[in-house]
Order: sequence, then structure tokens, then C-alpha cells
Amino acid sequence: MTDATIRGEAHAALITAPGSGQGKSMVTAALARLHRNAGRKVRVFKHGPDYLDPMVQEVASGQPVYQLHPWMTGEAECRWRLAEAARDADLILVEGSMGLFDGDPSSADLAILAGLPALPVIDAWGMAQTFGAVAQGLANYHPDLAIHEVIANRVGSTGHGRLLAESMPTGLSLLGAIPRHEAMAIPDRHLGLVQAGELTGLDAQLDAAAEVLKEAGLDRLPVRVTLEAEAPEPPPRLLEGVRIAVARDDAFAFLYRANLDLLTQMGAELHFFSPLTETGLPKCDALWLPGGYPELHGQTFAGNALMLAEIRAHHSAGKPILAECGGLMACMETLVDGDGRKHAMLGLMPGTARMAGKLSALGLQSLATEDGELRGHTYHHSVLETPREPAAHARRLAGSPAEPVYVQGRLVASYFHGYFPSAPALTAAIFRGEPLRFTKE
Repeated sequence: MTDATIRGEAHAALITAPGSGQGKSMVTAALARLHRNAGRKVRVFKHGPDYLDPMVQEVASGQPVYQLHPWMTGEAECRWRLAEAARDADLILVEGSMGLFDGDPSSADLAILAGLPALPVIDAWGMAQTFGAVAQGLANYHPDLAIHEVIANRVGSTGHGRLLAESMPTGLSLLGAIPRHEAMAIPDRHLGLVQAGELTGLDAQLDAAAEVLKEAGLDRLPVRVTLEAEAPEPPPRLLEGVRIAVARDDAFAFLYRANLDLLTQMGAELHFFSPLTETGLPKCDALWLPGGYPELHGQTFAGNALMLAEIRAHHSAGKPILAECGGLMACMETLVDGDGRKHAMLGLMPGTARMAGKLSALGLQSLATEDGELRGHTYHHSVLETPREPAAHARRLAGSPAEPVYVQGRLVASYFHGYFPSAPALTAAIFRGEPLRFTKE
């Protein structure tokens, strides 16, 4: 940290819920669009490791969305990103993950750390007076967490909304009752929301959702807070002049903005390309194949012979490749999709990536090396069948071994998704193609 201080003031709230599936993602997006349409600058953040929700929130707010997680991004980064946003934003919304108190650190932990009030979204379908009890339970569960009001979602009628408002205990109020409406629904699939770029008419839907919230009385701003933090030190220029080709399309899209920022701040030149639609790699020194949905585009990727040949040539020339999750799947000899169809992949590693039809792994993990501990997570519905022995394993927070990390030449491949700012030196070593010095397990 530097001696400089970042300080700002803005209206702010952490949008949360009693659990997953209550509608907080779409409510957050609709609130962001509502206030953006009113001429306010809105910044949205996402608690925890998540690639898909931020895509929708960026469309809703028109501003970049970053992750905040006291363990993965670090407490200091949570503070300075919020303080920096408060310098010029009128409204800051942080979308929570899972239920308010779920996980460690939870959305509540982030709200307490940052000094933000929590604004729960509660699915009221099938509830009346019990709604107030749920709200009271959330508000009273942790003495350091501020909850002043709640939002009712999927409300059946005006009368239903009146019952919910009457159920609120002393000290809590109902900010608004959102009716069931098609504009408030957004499709999802096995890893979460459908990618924003695949949703035709998303802008129009967000405008319609914003109107639904406005009619429900949710156009009032949350409380104003003061946010202050020490400014971070700039990262060392460890990638000066290194040209990195970054895959980015419907098959490879899981990219944290903070990861891209760090690479640029360390001096790298980023060149984005589509492995699905382009026939050659950009001129590059290193290649990044991030996660995504290669299983949904297996035929297209396998059929792009010129692109596959260029990636193979890049590997054969001894140039660095980082392959994360979906990128790892693309590096195998074969990918078997959810319908059982086989697709020939890059063949940089022996074996098969096979869709399992169910969740295979989920959770926070870290990768320890002599160049730092890279923090991140894993989340996938496929399994790997390979004779290749891993060079190391990521580890769960409890310390047990987790995702294998494979090294073949200058290819580093794993289901593990890393948050680069947690280990800049290790990140630079990967893209420079230096030997990775894993700590003993």
C-alpha cells in the first residue's frame, strides 16, 4: 500500500437474499438500469468468484464490474475498489452470492468489512406474514450488519404486497414489492446465467425490468456512505513488452477484468481473438485459453482446422500457454459433450474431457508456489480422463488437495481459475514460460 488515501461518498447497498434463486441478480441489474436511465452513474460489483453475473451487470450499468471477496481478492482490495468507485459514482450496488450468511467469507462479511448496508431480496411467492419473520431473522442474525429495509420479489398481487408490508417488524420497512413479470426472468444453464452476449434483446429487457421496479417504488436511493482506503502499490512491470493472445468468444469468455488489468499494468500487450471464428492467432509470445463453454461449441472449434494448427504450432515452438477449465478441456485429445458426441480437440495433452451431467467440483482453492499463492476457485460439470500425472495440486481452504495442475512443456493447464492480482509474480512467470516452483504438498 502507498501513503495515498482514496476517499469518496456514494449511495450504496449490498443486494443479497436468504438463498440462491430468489432473484437478486436480476433485481440488481434492474436497479442498476433504473438509476442509469435516471442519469446517475452506477457502479456494480460482485461478491465472490463469478464470471456470468458481471456480464449482465455490465450491460445494465454501462460500467466495468469487478469481483470483491475478502479471501480471493483480499480485504484491502475490497476497500480500495469501493472507495475508488465512490469518488465518481452516484450509486454503488454490490451483488451478493448465495444466501446472505452462506460461505466463508460470506456476503455479510463483505458488507460488514466495507461498511455497507445489506438490502435483502426475498422471494415472497407462497408467503404472507412469514415474510416479516424471514426479514427479521436476517436483520437480527449478526449485530454488526445493518439491514434497514427489504425487497419482496415475485409478489402475486397488490393485496399480497399489502400483507407483506404489514408483516414487517418494528425497525424494518418494505422498500418495494416486485410483481411476477417476464422482464424479471433471465435464462440460466449448468454454470449459471446465460452469457450476456447470447441474450438477444437484453437491453430492452433491462429497460422493461427497470420500469417494473420504478412502478413498484424502488426508485429511491439507498443510504449514502463514506468509503475510504489506502491506495494500492502499482504492480511491478514483469511482463514489459510480452504479447499475450487472449481467447474471447462464446466458448472462451470467463475473464476477470482485474486479471486483464493486471497483465496490462505489468506491461503486457493483450490481443483478443476468437478460436471459433478466426483462422489464426494474433502475433504473440504467450497464449491464454480461459474458461467458458467449449462443450457447447465443440463441433465449431474442432472444425476450425487452421486455428487448431496455429495453437499446436505455438505449443510446439515452446511458447507459454495458460489453459483454465474450458481451456484445459480444449487442450485434450477429445471432448465428449453433454449429448455424448465426441469432438477432436487440440491434443496438447493425452486423454478426454467428458461432460458428467452433474456438478463435478465447486469451491475456493489456492495454488502455492515460491512465487506466491494464487487464489481462485473451481466450478465445472466435466471430468478429465488422462494418464498425465499432475505437477501439483491446488488446495482447498481446509488444506486438502484439490484440482490437479498439469505442466507439459510450457503449457500450464488446470480446472482451477486463478485471480491474478493475488500472485502477480507467479502470473508473470506463467506467461513468461518460466519453470513453476511449486511448494511441496
